[in-house]
Amino acid sequence: MTITPERLRQLFGMESRRLLLRSSHVEIQGNVRTEHLTFETGSGEIVRGFVTRPAQADQPLPAVLYAHAHGGRHDIGASELIAGRPELLAPPGPALAEAGYVTLSIDLATFGERSTVTESSAAKAALWYGKSLIGDMLSDQAAALTYLASRTDVDARRIATFGMSMGSTLSYWLAAVEPRIAAAAHLCCFADFASMVESGAHDGHGIYLLVPGLLAETSTGAIAGLVAPRPQLICVGTEDRLTPPDAVDRAWREASAAYAQAGAPRAITLMRVAGVGHKETHNMRQAVLKFLYAQLRR
Repeated sequence: MTITPERLRQLFGMESRRLLLRSSHVEIQGNVRTEHLTFETGSGEIVRGFVTRPAQADQPLPAVLYAHAHGGRHDIGASELIAGRPELLAPPGPALAEAGYVTLSIDLATFGERSTVTESSAAKAALWYGKSLIGDMLSDQAAALTYLASRTDVDARRIATFGMSMGSTLSYWLAAVEPRIAAAAHLCCFADFASMVESGAHDGHGIYLLVPGLLAETSTGAIAGLVAPRPQLICVGTEDRLTPPDAVDRAWREASAAYAQAGAPRAITLMRVAGVGHKETHNMRQAVLKFLYAQLRR
């Protein structure tokens, strides 16, 4: 099934938004500079964010827009960038700063300091208006991308998305509708949703992910295919209940076919890690760092 980025934005219910920086304070530890940020949305909502980067930089750097995971931990949110979470090998922010990137993560709706509203309440309200909670998250991520690209220490031509689990879906779905994204890397959430519905595995996902009418018009693989010909790295574990092998196979066939049609068959890579569940591994982390270097720094 083919779909345009414009139609996908409509299905998600994405809106044009801005994040206005209201305050920040800086901590430096070794070669890592961490900025604690406070943004305000156009509607007056306060949104927390974090930026990590090398402590010293004499020119604009490549950047990463990081989307945090879900994991049932609404208390974590964007702090995952600097403090990590159990499913991650280590906090990604310091590692990305040491590797030479400016990385931004914000609290997405119902997470971190925005967890005063429950996921169930926010998702139901969105669905009643024909929208989706993940569409709201994507709108915020697009606004975060605009802020990140506006920074004087960032080379706006070299911005990638990266995330795990919920952050994985946000990373490649945003890249599918947002041409400013140069590359996308994602872990532990790439599988054909129709296949998961057929097997019942879809019930492992949260209500935030429900998009009215999505599977009537497109599929996971087709959405990932919209990123073509821009580079994309996909990492999954073979024992992850959110990436059943048959559902991964179906999504991969569609996405890789789209890349081949775009004349860039080698720009998309699928890494399967045998015997691994829903977590990041050392070889996944190394693959992501190698991918980002090849696409943003080489």
